[in-house]
Amino acid sequence: MSNIRRVAELAGVSVATVSRTLKNPDVVAPATRERVQAAVAAANYRPNGMAVQFRSRRTGNLVVLVPLIANSFFARVIAGIQQAAQAAGYRVLLCDTAGDERREREYAELVYARQADGVIQLRAFDPFAGQGDIPPVVNACEVLAEHTWPKVRLDNRAAARCLTEHLLALGHRRIALIKGPEDSPLTLERLAGYQEALTQAGIALDPGLLHEGDFTLAAGAAAAKALLTLPERPTALFCCSDEMAIGALQILRRSGVRVPEDISLAGFDDIAFAAYTEPPLTTIAQPAEAFGQRAVAMLLEVLNGGTPAAREVVLPFELKVRGSTGVCR
Repeated sequence: MSNIRRVAELAGVSVATVSRTLKNPDVVAPATRERVQAAVAAANYRPNGMAVQFRSRRTGNLVVLVPLIANSFFARVIAGIQQAAQAAGYRVLLCDTAGDERREREYAELVYARQADGVIQLRAFDPFAGQGDIPPVVNACEVLAEHTWPKVRLDNRAAARCLTEHLLALGHRRIALIKGPEDSPLTLERLAGYQEALTQAGIALDPGLLHEGDFTLAAGAAAAKALLTLPERPTALFCCSDEMAIGALQILRRSGVRVPEDISLAGFDDIAFAAYTEPPLTTIAQPAEAFGQRAVAMLLEVLNGGTPAAREVVLPFELKVRGSTGVCR
């Protein structure tokens, strides 16, 4: 393996110029840059990653804590993280936590062991609780409101209110809500938006129309099955995730319930499958990849010794009206 001095000799430049070209090519004159790059290829030179890490005190690794990697929404968030991290020269260490707090702490503490430079936490859980020295961390998607960490979030309350108002405008008054996990801030915010829209329309909240869920297909199916047994069944189902809406759709069709003629159905997230169900699913679209990209950008600002321009970024949502919602009959 050739060393950097050999590259410098072949290019006719100093070792410092070779190092500068490899680290920050934009500051080097084009002609010099071309000579150095040609010399690197001719010498088959590869920088010593361990040496670079030792000098810079950086590992080039970012830890990402994901609640459920199989979830379609989080898969898109991870894609955004990977894209932004790679463009900045970082690698991603992915931990599928499954909500396991011990596992989250284990991976987060790689920063203390100098195996990672910072953490992106996608769940409302603090893996550093009780630790005196908090490393660089950004909280995205499901956020801890009380923490001062940089955050990337959606206004879930406003989005849920918007979707509920859409159903109300179609004449629906018995709108069931299939919720997410009970302790999730996303669940609480979407429930608040749903309730706010009902209150503004002069409709009292009916606890019998609220059903527990966990954002999965199975939870949506189970909730739909239970809601269809009510003496007065709902005319619309608002599911707090598209996966739950797709699970509910299967049960409705098996039960001979027409969507949207008999019951309107709506989801949340706008995953890829939402536009391809039959009928296509009305939903709230979240810019999933942007969550990941903005989280990486904010974390890199912290790692570079700065403060993010905004401590909290609120990303936009969009109501996608498709064929699964219709006028209440």
